[in-house]
This record gives sequence, structure tokens and C-alpha cells, in this order.
Amino acid sequence: MKILNPLLLVLLILPFRIHAQEDPLPSWNSGPVKEHIIAFVTAVSTVGSPDFVPVEDRIATFDNDGTLWAEKPLIQGLFAIFRINRMVLQNPSLKTKQPFKAVMEHDKQYFEKAGMPEIMKLFEVTHSGMTATEFRNEVALFFQTVKHPTLKTSLYQAVYKPQLELLEYLRIHGFKNFVCSGGTVDFMRVVTDTLYNIPSERVIGSELKYQYVDSAGVNDIMRLPGMFVFNDKQEKPVSIQYHIGKRPILACGNEGGAGDVYMLRFCQGNQYKTLQLIVNHDDEEREFYYQEKDNKTLNMARQYNWDVISMKNDWNVIFP
Repeated sequence: MKILNPLLLVLLILPFRIHAQEDPLPSWNSGPVKEHIIAFVTAVSTVGSPDFVPVEDRIATFDNDGTLWAEKPLIQGLFAIFRINRMVLQNPSLKTKQPFKAVMEHDKQYFEKAGMPEIMKLFEVTHSGMTATEFRNEVALFFQTVKHPTLKTSLYQAVYKPQLELLEYLRIHGFKNFVCSGGTVDFMRVVTDTLYNIPSERVIGSELKYQYVDSAGVNDIMRLPGMFVFNDKQEKPVSIQYHIGKRPILACGNEGGAGDVYMLRFCQGNQYKTLQLIVNHDDEEREFYYQEKDNKTLNMARQYNWDVISMKNDWNVIFP
């Protein structure tokens, strides 16, 4: 048996070592947040570490709107407008009825005066009254044809590149990544595998009422008017318990409505070492600038020592 020259052996191994030492989060600037993420992942995934977490308990939950992709405007809101236009095209008489008329005439004041009841009505008429298969096809068509009105790009490019790197970094280290969002579950499931490499069974969201139908040539789930679960604020930990049955050890949300703070608090109660991340929309030049009037999320971040991700300072790139 021929023994390799030691120098040749080093040259063979060296490329693999260099690859292993590459920056796992290249779109993140050096700083405390990036250091905390890497230190946390290393601690919980290294055998022999006092903070080692078994693979089956390495759960990470991410909000979607404003955390994984841009939420100004809400992408699912754009889908509602897309559906209104398609429904009017099929039935022109609808354009004289509300809320179709307001959408077709770009009447923002109508919704400002009408408030949440009319917004929910818009949501129901555009998201129900069809089978699950028909809805999935509508969502797929929407993502294939509609551009983001603010960013002027494909909707597939409205995702945050640093977050894609973080999801991949966690996956490599044995984490199971979940989406836990206020968006409806069936809407997100159409694209989460493509965008985030997160399969549909790991998507938690708001849910409409369903009914199984097996008659008149239909063998499918019918989407009914009415919300079964609105997955926001205190409901997020409840949904995580229902769908996962375990607390996450990493939870990531965003500032902009305080919809994620209880998911982070739920994570913080885990018996294992945990990490909480909040995305702060403070980059008007590259994304958007908006803050909560009561500053609830950032105040809780200070109170409970959560890491706040500054888009302006912590991300050297935002979109792919």
C-alpha cells in the first residue's frame, strides 16, 4: 500500500478546511448580532458543549411578513387586489359593488373610513368560495405574473438575502426551520419551499374555515368564508404548541406591529439556551423606514435582552 506524501495530504485537505472556515453569513456585517448568532449556533450544535441541544429540539420559528420578505405593501394584500381584478374580469357586474368598486377605482379613502370590517370582507371574497386546488393555482399564477409595486422586482426577489443565509446556516447545523406568520397558511405554502427551503408541513399561519366536499365531481377541500385562526400576537405561541408541540430555541420576528413579541417570549421560556431576534426596519434608502408608535417591540427587546437586527447597520445586502 502506497502512503501519501504528508505535504500532498495537507494540500488535499486544505481546500476543505478553507471552505469550512468561510463566512456562513456573508450578507451580514460584522458586529454583536452576527457574533451572537454564530456563537449561539455553535454552542447548541457542538457535542460536548454545556449548551448542546439534541437535534430533535433544535426548532427555529420565523415570522414571514417583514421578517423573511418585505411587507410594504403586504404581499398577500397584493394578492387580494389580483383576485379582485380577475373576479371582475370574469363577472363585470361586480365592479359596481363594494368592495370591488373601491379596489377598481383605487379608492383608499373607502377602506380608511370603512375600517377593518370592509378589509375582512375583501379578504373573504378573494380567498374563499373555491377549492384548495383552485386557490393554490391562483396563488401560483399571482407569483408568476405580478411585480412588487415598490421594489419593481419579481415577488420572488422581495425576500431578504441575509435571512436566506441564516435559514441555510441553521439547516446545516441540524435546525428545523418553521414559518409562523399572520399570513394565511395556504397562501404561504405555495412558495415557502421555493423561497426558503421550508416544506409546507412546517408552515404555520392564519386559517380559513374548510369543508371537505365529495360530490358533483369535486373531491377536495372547499374554502369557506370566515377565519378559523388569526395567527398573530398571543395566538402564535398557541399555534406553535398545536403544530409543533415544542418551544423553539430560536425565534425571529420584526418590529412593526408587535405581532411577534409573544412568540419570542414563548421561545425564551425554553429549558435550553435560546436566541431571540427582531428585524428593525430602519433603512429607508434600501428598504423602508417604519416604527411602532408605542415602540412596544423595541422596548420589549431591551427589557428581555433580545438581539435587534438593524437593516441599516447589520445587513450589507438586503435583497438578492
